[in-house]
Amino acid sequence: MDFLEFLKARYSVRGYTDRTVEDDKLAAILEAGRFAPTAANLQPQSVIAVKSKEGLAKVSQAANIYGAPLAIIVCADKTKAWKRPYDGKITTDIDASIVTDHMMLEAASLKLGSVWICHFKPDVLRNNFDIPENLEPVNILAVGYMDDSVPLREKSRKALEETTMIV
Repeated sequence: MDFLEFLKARYSVRGYTDRTVEDDKLAAILEAGRFAPTAANLQPQSVIAVKSKEGLAKVSQAANIYGAPLAIIVCADKTKAWKRPYDGKITTDIDASIVTDHMMLEAASLKLGSVWICHFKPDVLRNNFDIPENLEPVNILAVGYMDDSVPLREKSRKALEETTMIV
């Protein structure tokens, strides 16, 4: 399968079996995130991989992780991220999102499902995992083996012409 077909086949999974994600697959997913590009290569990301039942219960207090056996909390250090000099834009959200995307794609290549979660309570995550103030929780990536009994949402995309301008 070529890369574009791989991307078209990937979808957000909102139902998982209780099968544990193997350590070698978790390591590969985390390594994919480590190799993600970041602004000025400052690598401000801080990743918390949660796989214990206790830890997953703590994540579930902040977000719906759809029963995933693995949740990866992606944070970025506001004090280490690049700052655009023209308007002061700090790239924490961009860097963390690139890291999340790399991990999501690696999970898919390993035949694991995932869903990118931005609907969460950052204060609950911060409290439950002792996340220091300089780290901004940006995304949660729920990962696991797909539960085939959970119906898929239809995947639709706008026409390229609706989202792109070529000049």
